[in-house]
Amino acid sequence: MRLPFAYLVGLIFGLGISLSGMANPAKVINFFDVAGTWDPSLAFVMGGAVFVTFIGYRLVLSRSRPLFERDFSLPKRTDIDTRLVGGSLIFGVGWGIAGYCPGGALPVLGTGNLTVVLFVAALVVGIVLTRLGEQYLTSKGESVHE
Repeated sequence: MRLPFAYLVGLIFGLGISLSGMANPAKVINFFDVAGTWDPSLAFVMGGAVFVTFIGYRLVLSRSRPLFERDFSLPKRTDIDTRLVGGSLIFGVGWGIAGYCPGGALPVLGTGNLTVVLFVAALVVGIVLTRLGEQYLTSKGESVHE
């Protein structure tokens, strides 16, 4: 039963990304171009997403357990460290340069657009290199978490 619901949630997410314009790199880049052709519409999209997420979390977390799992899988850490800040900066710079965030690129990946394919390939390479780096540091006895 989990797989059909996971597909449905992914489909709704992809449709929302596409309909909101977040899959259009020009619209995203114009959002970040505050000194030029600024397009504030994505601020409303993000604000709406935050609002819906806020309500959704309140409703879901009021339950004793999720529908298809034994417990909720929530982050244990709440501190702000250099990994979080650095990752956020890399994400934001990459989003501003490419016009795609991972969530916006995945629905567009189905079009076969070479730019998106290269973006997702670079994303996967970055994830793999980060994990390999963390494994290397851990094997040397160094902490990858502060």
